[in-house]
Amino acid sequence: MKSDAFVNAVESMNSDAVPDVLAEDVTFNSPVVFKPYAGRDIVGLILTEGAMKVFSDFRYTDRFEQGDSAVLVFEARVGDREVQGIDMLRFDGDGRVRELTVMVRPMSAVHALAEAMGRELERAGVAPPS
Repeated sequence: MKSDAFVNAVESMNSDAVPDVLAEDVTFNSPVVFKPYAGRDIVGLILTEGAMKVFSDFRYTDRFEQGDSAVLVFEARVGDREVQGIDMLRFDGDGRVRELTVMVRPMSAVHALAEAMGRELERAGVAPPS
């Protein structure tokens, strides 16, 4: 499946593998920021210095894939909040992720995620997209 490399990089928390699965012009649609982030460097940083440090007990529970798209269902924790979410992926012709959209529930988890990601991204020097 096209999503195998992405799933393996994320589930293994392999920050070195993350950039390799992203297209150079990847777009990331965050559940907590209105405008998307664009580019391999910034999206890779968000995943490795943000998400990989904020989520604990992260695991994919289901995967739906067809053509150049995949939906990955996940469960995790952010602090003491249980999180359910999906990663929607679109792939380029080389099988790299060209678009990543994350959706999260419930609302209490969205708030916890926004706070925790904000702290980690500020620490990493990542500003919201303008």
